[in-house]
This record gives sequence, C-alpha cells and structure tokens, in this order.
Amino acid sequence: MTPWLHVIGIGDGRLDTLSPDAARRLAQAEIVFGGARHLAMLADDHPAERRAWRSPFADTAADILAARGRPAVVLATGDPSWFGPARWLRTVLDAGEFAVLPAPSAFSLAAARLGWSLEDVRCLSIHGRPIESVLAELSDGARLLLLSEDGTTPARLAARLRELGFGRSRLHVLEHLGGLGERVRSSVAGTFDLEDVAALNTIGLECHVDEGIRTYSRVPGLSDDAFRHDGKMTKRTLRALAIAALEPMPGQLLWDVGAGSGSISVEWLRAAPGGRAIAIEPVEARRAMIAENAARLAPSGLDIVNGRAPAALEGRPAPDAVFLGGGLTDGLFPAAFGALKPGGRLVAHAVTLESEAILLALHEVHGGELLRVSVASAEPVGPYRGWRASMPVTHWHITKQGMS
Repeated sequence: MTPWLHVIGIGDGRLDTLSPDAARRLAQAEIVFGGARHLAMLADDHPAERRAWRSPFADTAADILAARGRPAVVLATGDPSWFGPARWLRTVLDAGEFAVLPAPSAFSLAAARLGWSLEDVRCLSIHGRPIESVLAELSDGARLLLLSEDGTTPARLAARLRELGFGRSRLHVLEHLGGLGERVRSSVAGTFDLEDVAALNTIGLECHVDEGIRTYSRVPGLSDDAFRHDGKMTKRTLRALAIAALEPMPGQLLWDVGAGSGSISVEWLRAAPGGRAIAIEPVEARRAMIAENAARLAPSGLDIVNGRAPAALEGRPAPDAVFLGGGLTDGLFPAAFGALKPGGRLVAHAVTLESEAILLALHEVHGGELLRVSVASAEPVGPYRGWRASMPVTHWHITKQGMS
C-alpha cells in the first residue's frame, strides 16, 4: 500500500530545514493537518486546505478518515513518534496508509548538548500531562529528559522537587533546540532562579536526593512505616505476596476494595508504569491517609472513591486486577469477579473465621491457590528475645479464564 498521508516532523528551524523529500510531500499536499503554530508556517499561497486539530483531539479522527486517499500531510514537532501524533494515528488508520518523516527529536538534541547517552536516560513528557506523572521516576542518580508544557514548567518542577526532598537535583533547561534562539542554562532545584524561559523548552533532570531524605525501592514490600496508617493495613510480608499475585503490568487498572491506608494501590502504581488504581474506602480519615500516602509514594494514577462495595463497584471501568482486603461479605466476590477482565487476577485476604469460611467455599468452587500465612517476629522477652506471631491470614488468588 502506498501511503497517502505523510507525518512530517519540523525542527526549530521551521520549514526551511525540511528534507527534500518532506518538502516535496508538503508541496504536493491537498490537505495539511496540524496545530495552529504549525499551520501558520505555511506560505500564504500554499493551495492546501488547512485543518487544525480539534478539541478534544480524538474528534480529528473523522477529518483524517474523510481525507483518506487524497495527498495529505500532518505537521508535528521533532520526531512525531516521540510523544507525537504517530501513535494516535496508528489507532485511526490501517498499517501502510501513512509514513513518518521525522526531524531530530528534542530528546536526541538535548542528549547531544548535555553529553548524555539516550540508552541511560528516561525520556518522558509533561506536555499536556501533570508534573506528578513523572515523579515516580525520581531516584538518586537518575537522569530524565522531559518535554515541557511551557515556560513555567521548569520552575514548577523545581518546586515539586524541593517538596519531595530532591532539592539538590540539577535542571538543565534547553530552549529552542536546533534553532537560532537555542539556549542551554542550568540551575539547582533548591535555588532555581532561571527567568524568561521560552515556551518551547526541554528539561534535562539530574536527580540528587537531599541529605537525610529517605527514598524507597519500587520493588513491592515497602516497610510499614513508609505509610501513614491506623493499623488497618496489609502488612509488608502479606502485601508483597498480594502484589506478586496481582501481577502489576504497565497501563493496567487495579480495584483496591476496602483500601484502608492505600498500601496495595500505592505498591501497584509503583510497580506498574502508567498503571491506574481505584481505591474504594468508606472511612473519611482513611481516605485522607490514602491521599497522603499516594502523594508521597505514587503521585499519579490513583482515584480515591468514597463508598462500600459492592455498590461502589457499579459503573467503574473494568479492572485488570482486584484486591479484596477490607473484609469479605457475601455478594462482594460475584460483583468483583464478574467485572474482572478475562485473564485478570483477583486476590483476597481474610483474617476472621467468617471471612475465611467465604474463601474456603470460593476456593472449593473456583479453584485458584489458597495459602494460610503466619508471620512471627523476634521481639524482646525480658532480657531475651522470642517469637511473637501475628494473626494468621488466609490468602487466595485466582486468574479469570479467557483471553482479554
């Protein structure tokens, strides 16, 4: 199939820096799609119809499909396959209907200016996304390249870094990369003082944690004191077991039913890049704890819901995984398991005899894996030490059969 649509990347040098092939495709186009800034680059005498992106963006799909078969161009910044329209177009058009003609990406240019190797850097975007969406990537010594929203982004990011104990981090602000107005400046987050930052900028972030600030691994099983809680939480050992059985995967959704402190939701989000979680908790004080814990440990992807299951489950998007930890009742499992996507995982914990009886009956009918876990910790006994056992917990997990 010969492509009828060409997605052309533009550098800061504007249309004058297009490759001969890209310039030819643009000259032959009958329709040109793009943002207002890109469409304004076209010469006044260019005969093509100009089609600006709609809001919401997805509404443009109808315009793209209506142009099918006519020579058309999409104008985008840099490499359209890096947080650009190419990914979205693959959901609209058949394979082979369009081709991408990239310019050097902001990430490539920034890495070249800073002397960084792209394979050692996380390349992310906070253009059209909250700053919180990248905070889970912070760790001492990490390097990030970030596409900015506008000229205020570096200062806002520096403020969040100070709040999180990363005030020693260095921000390299690279403006108008590849253009005549290119400028590279640096400042430390704790004393960030760069002014008059251009709207078109990319941030190179070198993460350094402040002295005395505790950081946490993304491996499940954070210590209990990492969370604010009132004692009603899934403790470290059982939490690590639950997360392993829930199998967090990028972009997937968890229902955390009876969330308590939100420790399961937090660990899920830390382990699953781009993941989402819905924490359902009827107690107001605990919802406040969930929000506080998430703000510190997993700042993006959590929706906290006031309600009791199963009623609070109605109308929620179908989950890829479900954790039932807030006390089992009759009627809860059918609602949760019925909503679970095929191939999804459900984990339930029971402490009381009544809840355990429910799990035993469910295991008999549905199968899955049933474990009884008892953990003993060494604690002082007079001048000596002895084992103090916690209450045993019954753990059940099951995978819903079928393909998603």
